[in-house]
Amino acid sequence: MIKILDRLLLFFYSLMIGALSVLGISLGAGWIPVRAVNEWVKQLYGGALWLQVTIVIIAAILLLVSFRFFYLSVRRGNTSAPSIDQRTDFGNIRISMETVENLALKAAAKQRGVKDLKARIRIADAGLEIMLRTVVDGENPIPGLTEEIQRAVKEYVEDITGIPVADVTVYIANIIQTQTFKSRVE
Repeated sequence: MIKILDRLLLFFYSLMIGALSVLGISLGAGWIPVRAVNEWVKQLYGGALWLQVTIVIIAAILLLVSFRFFYLSVRRGNTSAPSIDQRTDFGNIRISMETVENLALKAAAKQRGVKDLKARIRIADAGLEIMLRTVVDGENPIPGLTEEIQRAVKEYVEDITGIPVADVTVYIANIIQTQTFKSRVE
């Protein structure tokens, strides 16, 4: 909810700063007549209370929003990479999601006929959910190949990390297009 509010504040802040920039450029370039500027300043200081109050409120809001964005830019956030935490008798173990992803890719790449692998990992209550996207050569039966990939990835990730794998999903995106050259006889 706070991120949505910050984005909304940033949107309105950008609009206000943009409008003030256009006003500044117009004043600097002389596009606004001097009489109009003098009249506006006279109204501001001459007793138009509604104009004074409006300018003070807008300036205060812009100042508060500026402080908010300054705070967001200098605060230390939780910038650590997503990881899986495990507790052992000797202490804590943190395994990054990137490590698990690379292990899954390594296990799947060992299968023959598999190319262009991509993996995504999610943590579920039952264990890890691993989603693989690949391109195959089309020479091996796809059901058998996908079952072998699923088994190999599940076993390899569980053996290396000690984390249970609940599900391995394999999406076959395409088959490798082999180029066939016809020989010409002249």
